[in-house]
Amino acid sequence: MDKNAIEQILTAFSGGELTAEAAAKKLQHLSFEDVGYARIDHARAYRQGFPEVIFGQGKTREQITGIFEKLIERSPNVMITRTTADIFGEVRNIVSDAEWHESAKLIRVFRDKTELGYGEIAVVTAGTSDIPVAEEAALTAEAMGNRVARIWDAGVAGIHRILAEREILQSAGVAIVAAGMEGALPSVVGGLVKVPVIGVPTSIGYGASFGGIAALLGMLNSCSSNVTVVNIDNGFGAGFVASLINRRNEK
Repeated sequence: MDKNAIEQILTAFSGGELTAEAAAKKLQHLSFEDVGYARIDHARAYRQGFPEVIFGQGKTREQITGIFEKLIERSPNVMITRTTADIFGEVRNIVSDAEWHESAKLIRVFRDKTELGYGEIAVVTAGTSDIPVAEEAALTAEAMGNRVARIWDAGVAGIHRILAEREILQSAGVAIVAAGMEGALPSVVGGLVKVPVIGVPTSIGYGASFGGIAALLGMLNSCSSNVTVVNIDNGFGAGFVASLINRRNEK
């Protein structure tokens, strides 16, 4: 439970800003709030460094907006992943500063732009078709307080394209590399830099790519020792982990 949040509630109560009933209600829901179809984790930012993110796929419009309303009451930055433009219309009725990112199919409220990262995070794609997954990673990293450099369409079929970006890659604190097909690009980037490289296999490719499994296995078998891998198409997970790595000097 967030000690600072408890102190704020108690201070507001002692100063007459909150009634005993209102203070008790806030304390009751400080850890999580049960709304029937979801238990909203209000303490996640304190425990894990960022508020709960709404995974939109499989949820109804009412469920998404209901969870969103509860989160935005307490968190300046809120994200909804795997969602639609129709849901964005509903969210804009709740807060006017919500952003719709068509490529990533992601909604973001980005109010607190405090820089928390140690360095810049480089987000790289092998091809243009990998951009939606990479953009999800980039938007997540930005919302978590990082500067992001985007490098699109620099796959191994034209190796000179990634070599031309060595200066950006080598100055980054972390690199995220999204690739489908055979998934070779994270190994190439890993051989160029001395920082962690997070490989994101994408489901892009012809039949034998097996919906990203070929890229996943290729990345898991990387000979570059600094490469680690998240799940297929998991741009959000890559952006989240990269952000935590980029805060590595934080006490």
